[in-house]
Amino acid sequence: MDYLQAFLVGGLICALAQILLDRTKMMPGRIMVLLVCTGAVLSFLTLFEPLQEFAGAGVSVPLIGFGHLLFNGVKEAVNEKGILGLFMGGFKACAAGISAALIFGYLSGLIFKPKMKK
Repeated sequence: MDYLQAFLVGGLICALAQILLDRTKMMPGRIMVLLVCTGAVLSFLTLFEPLQEFAGAGVSVPLIGFGHLLFNGVKEAVNEKGILGLFMGGFKACAAGISAALIFGYLSGLIFKPKMKK
């Protein structure tokens, strides 16, 4: 049942993002930022945790989960270091994920030789 819930919620998030791509003039980058901000807002409203308990990876793996991670990192850093934590918390909380994305993206570029469209 956990897999089904994760699939349905994650699929719903992806379907909504695809509808925004198809039906509006929003660029993919803006939709990605919208998803990250949605995760941060859900965390602020304390709605992310119950949703994550219900859907598991279906909500934590998409970009909404990245927004939640950023929000929690900044919140903890502000509690520890004050206003300076605004600038440090997000980097500290997301360093591993960002580093992995950069490294695997670079390795994929080396292996698969991307081609430019004409």
